[in-house]
Order: sequence, then C-alpha cells, then structure tokens
Amino acid sequence: MTGGSEGGGFGVSGGPRHGTIVNRRPSGGGASGTLGSYIVRDDEDERYYSFDYRQIVTEGFRTIRTGERVRFHVSATSPDRAEFVIRLDQPDPAEYYR
Repeated sequence: MTGGSEGGGFGVSGGPRHGTIVNRRPSGGGASGTLGSYIVRDDEDERYYSFDYRQIVTEGFRTIRTGERVRFHVSATSPDRAEFVIRLDQPDPAEYYR
C-alpha cells in the first residue's frame, strides 16, 4: 500500500514543526464568511504554510502577531496548510493594554 504521509517532503510525517509568522491577511468578514489568514515560514525547510485563526490553539482571544514564533503541524489533507498552531512566546497580557 502506498500514499499516506510518506515521502513528498512536506513535513507531513506527523511531528511538530517550528516557524515564524511572516504575514497576516486581514479578515473579510461579512456574508461571505471569509476568514483572516496567517502565513508561517517553517524554520527547518523554509516552506510557507497558511492557516486561519481557527487553527490557533489557545484560551481566549485567538490572534498571533507577525514575527512571533510558533509550533504547528502540517495538515495531512492539505500539505500547504498548518494546523494546531501554538504560540511559543506568550506575551505579557499587560502589553495589550498599554
């Protein structure tokens, strides 16, 4: 049997990846339901993966800023998408209220 996560070079082998958020596209909202999306560059293979806020694993407000470091998994069904994105450097909440 062939297929699955073997080969392909996409990091789909199941392990967590590390990267940096390099871009954020604002949400469109409205009736179309367009979501804002983020772009993460993998530290190891320098590939780019996109994801939306629903993939951010956190309590409370789901957001990430450009330049933040994250851990993520590559989607097994869409090898250009990141999922289960976790912020590595949690900011001090007081920074948001200055």
